[in-house]
Amino acid sequence: MSTFINDYDVWYSEYYMDDDVKLSLKVDVLYNEQTPFQKLSIMHNRSFGNFLTLDGFIQVTERDEFIYHEMICHVPMAVNPGVKRVLIIGGGDGGTAREISRYPSIEKIDMIELDEAVVKACKQYIPQTASIFSTEPRLNLRFGDGLAFVKNAEEKSYDLVIVDSTDPEGPGESLFTEAFYSDCYRILTDDGILINQHESAFYDDEREYMKDAHKKVRDLFPISKVYGFNIGSYASGYWYFGFASKKYDPISDHKAQEWEKLNLKTKYYNSEIHEGSFALPEYVKELLKQA
Repeated sequence: MSTFINDYDVWYSEYYMDDDVKLSLKVDVLYNEQTPFQKLSIMHNRSFGNFLTLDGFIQVTERDEFIYHEMICHVPMAVNPGVKRVLIIGGGDGGTAREISRYPSIEKIDMIELDEAVVKACKQYIPQTASIFSTEPRLNLRFGDGLAFVKNAEEKSYDLVIVDSTDPEGPGESLFTEAFYSDCYRILTDDGILINQHESAFYDDEREYMKDAHKKVRDLFPISKVYGFNIGSYASGYWYFGFASKKYDPISDHKAQEWEKLNLKTKYYNSEIHEGSFALPEYVKELLKQA
C-alpha cells in the first residue's frame, strides 16, 4: 500500500545515535528565532500540540508537559512539605514554576532563566505553562547565568533547588559541572533538596551524561537517588531526574498522607508513582554503579 504525501507536508526530525535514529513529527512552523544563546523554534503538531525546540531538541510539548513538570516538583514536595524557599534554574517554559506555585506554604520562588526569548515565546505560544509568569506574585523571575547566581547566593538560603535545564551541551553545559553542584549544596539548608536533570539511560551519549551527573552529585550529597518517568516526546520515551539531599531519603521520608491531604489534582504524579519511580531497571542500576 502506498501513502500519498503532498508537496506541502513539513516534518520536524530529532536525531539520535549519530543520525541512525530519529523522531519525526508533521508540523506547522509557528515561530523561529536565533537568540544570543540558541536556536529557538515553536511548532505545532496535531498530536502533541504546540511545542518548543532549542537547538533542534524538543523541550516541552502541550500534550505531555504535565508529566515532566509534575515529577520534577511533586516528588521533592512530598518528601519535605515544609519547603518555603525555592530556587528554579532554567525552566523558561514556566511549567516548573506553575507546579511549585500550587503549594500555598511556599513563601518565595526565585527563578533564573538564561534566555529571555524562551519566556517570551512560551508566553505567546504555550500559555498553559507560561501564563504563571503573569499571575504568581511569589515568583521572582530574573534573566542571567544560573552558575553565576548560585555562586553568589547566600549560604543555606533555599530549601529546594530545582535544576530544570537543557541537555549538557551549549547553554546548559555549565549546569552539569562539579562547581555548580557544589554551590547548590552550599546554598541549601541543612534539610535541603536538589532535583537535577539526569538525562536518559538508553542512547549512548545520554548514558555518559547520566553517569557523569550522578557521580558529581553523589560525591557531594550524603543521600543521592535517581528516579524515572515515561514521557512520549523525549528520546527513548523515558527520562530521569536526580534526587539529592543532606537529610531526606525520598522513600523512607516520603510523606504520602501529608501530601495527599493537600488535595492537589494531578494527571501523572501520585503516591504510588512516587515510590515506583525510584525502582530502576537493571541496566540503569548497572550504569549508575559505573559512575
